[in-house]
This record gives sequence, C-alpha cells and structure tokens, in this order.
Amino acid sequence: MGERVLQADCASCAGLCCVVPAFVKSSDFAITKAAGRACPNLSDRFRCTIHEKLDEKGFHGCVVFDCFGAGQRITQENPGADLSTVRQLHELMWLLTEALKLDAATPVHKKMRDALAEIDHLAGGTPAAEQAEAQRRKVNPLLLKASHLARAGTKRADHRGANLIGRRMRGADLRGASLRGALLIGADLRGADLRRADFTGADLRGADLRGADLEDALFLTGSQLRAAVTDP
Repeated sequence: MGERVLQADCASCAGLCCVVPAFVKSSDFAITKAAGRACPNLSDRFRCTIHEKLDEKGFHGCVVFDCFGAGQRITQENPGADLSTVRQLHELMWLLTEALKLDAATPVHKKMRDALAEIDHLAGGTPAAEQAEAQRRKVNPLLLKASHLARAGTKRADHRGANLIGRRMRGADLRGASLRGALLIGADLRGADLRRADFTGADLRGADLRGADLEDALFLTGSQLRAAVTDP
C-alpha cells in the first residue's frame, strides 16, 4: 500500500459531507437538512461558501467533522461507495497508522500492517456496513495491545467508557490513562497531565484542555481537538 492520505482534502472532494448526511437544527447545525440533499451553503463548485465562518454561522458540527480522507477517495476512485462506511474504514486505517508509529508496539507491528493493507483494499470497493464493523472488531484487540505496550510504566488509570461529563479534573495526573470511549463533554482538564493517555473514541466536546500536557497522547484526532477548548 502506498502512502494513503488519511485526512480530509476538501479541494479533491465533491463536497460529499455537505450532501450525504442529514443535519438536525441544534447547537451543532443552524439548519435541518435531509440526507442526500445538498447544504444550501454548498456552491456549484462543491465548495463551502461559509467555510471561514462556520462557527460564526452556527455550523460547529462541520468544523469538528473529519472524513479521514474517505470523501476524496470516493470522489476520485469509487463514486458508488457509501461515505459513512468508507469513513469508518479510513478511521481504522488512521488508528493503525498511528499505532505503527509507536516503537513500544513493535511486537504487533506486522499484524497491524497486514490489517492496514486488508482494510485499505476493502475501502477501495463498495464495502457494506457489516464489513466495516467486522474489521473494527478484528482490529480493536491489536490497537488495545499497542496502547497497553505504549503506556507501560505509567499510572494507566482505567476510564474506558466512563461518564466524565462536566467532571472537574483540573491538574489531574492522568499519565497513561485509558480514556477510550470516555464521555468528557465539558470536563475541566486544564493543566492536567495527559501524557501517553489513550483518547480512542473519547468525546471531548467542550472539554477544557487549556494548559494540559498532551505530549505523546495516543490516538488523539484533530477532530477531537477542534471539539475541545484548547490554547490559542
């Protein structure tokens, strides 16, 4: 597999995220939009006409969305593929790519490389949602093992799937903590030590990360950071 771009490249996409999903008027979207209908802010050249003012116009949901490169891949290679399904596969590919950067995870590198190639091949066709879910179940143990190895020697507090909404954790020592799937909406993590913490699937909407130490944080996406409150 060549070097795959696993982040959104809107200039190479036909604005799929502005057409395919449904929007519901809320704090994330200023309007309600049916699935398959183009957002009124999408130009005939497939460009967002308010891209620089999304937050100001009430479209924070667009700011934090990342297709992990699925949009441009479908546009350029296979217009018949489902955006949501290919996005799930590309997210898995991104996680595997990040895990392969971890020297401590060398014992599972080969298995992860094999999984990465398999998922890339699947994503190049018209995969079904069930296939994406099967790949997630297959890959998750590898990612867990890589995370475990990378966090060795830290406190490794286990907050997997925990409800930490609004929790006050300012200055907390969370080195190597597992925050996989944790709900951290609105949590106060200012100045917290989050070195080598695992953020896989954590919900960071409105979480205050100002002054937090995120050095070597694991599986922390740009989308998660854009959803949080961070230093300028």
